[in-house]
Amino acid sequence: MDTGRFRVPAGAMDWAIAISVAALLLGTGLSGQRPDGERELLGAVLLAAGGMALLARRRAPTAVLGVTGACAVGYAAMGFEVLAVSYLVAVYGAVRAGRRASTVATSVALLAVLPLTALAVRDGPPREAFAQARNVLEIAWLIAAFAAGEALRQAERRADDAERTQEETAQRRADEERLHIARELHDSLTHQISIIKVQSEVAVHLARRRGEEVPEALLAIQTAGREATRELRATLEALRNDDTSPPHSLEHVPDLVERARSMGLDATLTIGGQRHDVPDAVGRTAYRIVQEALTNTARHAHATTAAVRIEYLPEALTIQVDDDGKATPENAPAPGLGLLGMRERVTALGGRLRAQPRTDHGFTVQAELPVERTS
Repeated sequence: MDTGRFRVPAGAMDWAIAISVAALLLGTGLSGQRPDGERELLGAVLLAAGGMALLARRRAPTAVLGVTGACAVGYAAMGFEVLAVSYLVAVYGAVRAGRRASTVATSVALLAVLPLTALAVRDGPPREAFAQARNVLEIAWLIAAFAAGEALRQAERRADDAERTQEETAQRRADEERLHIARELHDSLTHQISIIKVQSEVAVHLARRRGEEVPEALLAIQTAGREATRELRATLEALRNDDTSPPHSLEHVPDLVERARSMGLDATLTIGGQRHDVPDAVGRTAYRIVQEALTNTARHAHATTAAVRIEYLPEALTIQVDDDGKATPENAPAPGLGLLGMRERVTALGGRLRAQPRTDHGFTVQAELPVERTS
């Protein structure tokens, strides 16, 4: 049966247990033989207090042991012969929380104090005093409560170990998959990109050697080949080493803007707000957004200018890249794989992305990435 949807909150369960135990103690004590006058009132208060003390058994199990034990001694001294149910519940909770030594010490002390208390306050033979002490706390019930708490503690520990083992297995599989992806990327892309890089550099070298003007397109291919080689190398290194620090982040955005200028684009960078540290994933995503936006601008937008603005907000980082390209609301370009990948990155961080033509002409990319302040 699926009990998850019917699970009772821990706080409500604590209140239910405390009230139930207090009611049981009061009902048992007041329905049987009891003292008269002020002793009856004080004993009833101690019975109720012992039950209500269980409210704190999760937060302070050792303290609750002491309080419930003291209440048991107190109402026994007042003349109530009621099994110390509240103390047994406290023993169960303390052992479950791992307080075995303090539970044993407190229980031994209580088993010694109860007969002495009965001898001090009860008239009659010692046998009756010891019988009263056994009625308040029997060793068999005490052992049962201790064993129940220890059994549940062991079961919870085994469940934690199983969950940890499952997480380690999942992590190992993720590592294996990451290495497999690294091998696939290396085998499928490295060779082809190296050919492009070498051929473009040879073409540039030969053109300069003949004294010819090197075409801008060829220089762009050369630059892109070098960048692709470096990017692929960094990506493979991150996949193989599980490096948590990204190869690029916000501090590398000026390099992107400078590279865009070298490709003939009048690019500017503005950084606003009070700078603060952002998570690595946010910095990496911000870099990729600017990179993809400037790449699309330089290759497809037929733009002459591009403006990059990064704004540090208290709880977010905003990125905006505008260009003056040919895109219009009536002639919006179809989203490519780069834009889809950008959107996936932003969505994974719980952010928002807007990429669309501007009102007059040109294209704008706006992203808002939530941040958790790291310092």
